[in-house]
Amino acid sequence: MPQRSPEEIRKSIEANRAELAVSLQQLRGEVAEVTDWRKQIREHQQQVLIGAAVAGFVLGGGIAAVGGLLRRKKRRW
Repeated sequence: MPQRSPEEIRKSIEANRAELAVSLQQLRGEVAEVTDWRKQIREHQQQVLIGAAVAGFVLGGGIAAVGGLLRRKKRRW
């Protein structure tokens, strides 16, 4: 394996450092985009509204069902 001069090693280190800086900047941009929940909600507004409606219906129905069961038990006594 041929030996590299100190200058070649420095150039290699600087090139790697520059490449790492570019990669890190790209990663920061991608992470910021993925974690932007407001943008995700805007892009999937219809699905969010449908999910909220279903959750409200299920929770409301569950509460009404429990209330109906409690009223039914009180009537039996």
